[in-house]
Amino acid sequence: MISISSTIMKPRRAALCLATALAIGLAGHAIAQSDSQGPDTGGADAGAIDTPLNLPNDVTVFGKFDPTIRKATAIVNGFIITDTDVDQRLNLVLAANAQQVSAEERDRLRLQVLRNLIDETLEIQEAKSNDVTVPSADIDTTFARVGGQFKYTPDQFATFLKSKGASAATMRRQIEGELAWQRLLDRKVQPFVNVGDDEVKQVIARLNASKGTKEYHVGEIFLSATPATDAAVHANADKIMDQIRKGGSFVAYARQYSEASTGAVGGDLGWVHAAQLPDAIAQMLPQMQPGTVAPPVAVPGGYSIIAVQDVRQVLTADPRDALLSLKQVTMTFPKGTTQATASPRVAAFAEATQKMAGCGAVKDVAAKFDAEVVENDNIKIRDLPPQLQNQMTALSLGQSTSPFGSVEDGVRVLVLCGRDDPQTSDAPSFDAIYNQMEQARVDQRARRYLRDLRRDAVIEYR
Repeated sequence: MISISSTIMKPRRAALCLATALAIGLAGHAIAQSDSQGPDTGGADAGAIDTPLNLPNDVTVFGKFDPTIRKATAIVNGFIITDTDVDQRLNLVLAANAQQVSAEERDRLRLQVLRNLIDETLEIQEAKSNDVTVPSADIDTTFARVGGQFKYTPDQFATFLKSKGASAATMRRQIEGELAWQRLLDRKVQPFVNVGDDEVKQVIARLNASKGTKEYHVGEIFLSATPATDAAVHANADKIMDQIRKGGSFVAYARQYSEASTGAVGGDLGWVHAAQLPDAIAQMLPQMQPGTVAPPVAVPGGYSIIAVQDVRQVLTADPRDALLSLKQVTMTFPKGTTQATASPRVAAFAEATQKMAGCGAVKDVAAKFDAEVVENDNIKIRDLPPQLQNQMTALSLGQSTSPFGSVEDGVRVLVLCGRDDPQTSDAPSFDAIYNQMEQARVDQRARRYLRDLRRDAVIEYR
């Protein structure tokens, strides 16, 4: 569970966002300030036409073609980005999406990956021009740390990336880009950002005044727009929303497309009060349920796609934060057992567990049904499946939930053996709020910085 202070913690980049990007299936992390443009079309036809090619017997080839030569897709101030570079990053993005993407969507993703690689190159070049370099040892350390998250040695991790159609080289380049850009911002931007003590105190006062009101755990995908690009960006946002509705990962699309700094952490804004967000979003949040995503909404500077992960009350103890001591009783069935055959036994199991005289009787009841008992003393209610949270909140010690599960996987009940209720939360610390406000201003200047780099860049497409 994220404490209330996490709502104003500075978003972390570099190693942390790389590790989390891989955790959902190697989702390609886009640089947070990627250039969001309109939708790109031109995908392959859905079906091929079985028609003779009518090729001549003697074919004259004009020019030389060598498939071993990697062709340039873009040359950014002299640095070559090849088709191979783009394909390897694209494979990371596709690995993060469970559903199959259309040819049109694949083409659109490929162009977005190219834009991200261009931004990454500009960031590395600008860092080097300011004598900010990332030693190979730092890249090696981060690469090893990310691989270690999956219990891989660096060599094993490189093999794993290759199996996904990517490579260690593209991951190392991504690490270099993120570290170089962050270090450049730390040197050239952050020292010149000021947050007044009075500003921080005003935020704390507003939080205390809003005690008991709702706050939201929000995810965002922000796409910047100008009057000239508004229609194209809106259409692009609609396409992203359509993919999310079809089962696409909100986190993966946030990393790939969002231009906000939160793109580095899958769009996670943390816990926020509605008043902290643009008016259009603030008005929309009260109508949203946890686990829902709203269509693109116009905000200052562009469009946002908003996801609400959870809702709670400001500076008020949430019963779902209670720590529970539980016993899980699992009754299994022989392979091939039908629902009709299992129903009488499930009904008897439900009756016995509901009449059970506290946790001390769990072992005896389980023995009657050849059930397995597992204990756990550190479970939060909010970490349970949504269907069980309301039941668990209302249970008294010694009582059990209704049976749940399936004939194939086993039917279970949870028995409440202990509960430590949460304490009322305090307002976030002065330093935490200061860090959030400072980071927001650094992010804004960083986007302008990158925009200027794009304007001055010499980019050739091949």
